[in-house]
Amino acid sequence: MEKNYLIVGLIVLLLAFAIFQSFQISKLKNGGLQTVTGNAAGSGAIDMTGWTEDEKMMYEHHGTLPNRAQGGNAQPSSGMVGGC
Repeated sequence: MEKNYLIVGLIVLLLAFAIFQSFQISKLKNGGLQTVTGNAAGSGAIDMTGWTEDEKMMYEHHGTLPNRAQGGNAQPSSGMVGGC
């Protein structure tokens, strides 16, 4: 009997988690995610004018912004992301 209660409890927990996640996903789709923009138009895209090809690749593959896009206050790093 305890086994049935445990299974029902886990199903309810998974259902509650799925509902919570669906609200989070809908918030992201409706513009709840704010991006860093460098353009005056506010289109949501990052202005990459003046970036080198290496900086563009680092942003596209690793999500790292160059120092000048971060305001220049970032500490210099070794360039290694995740030890690769």
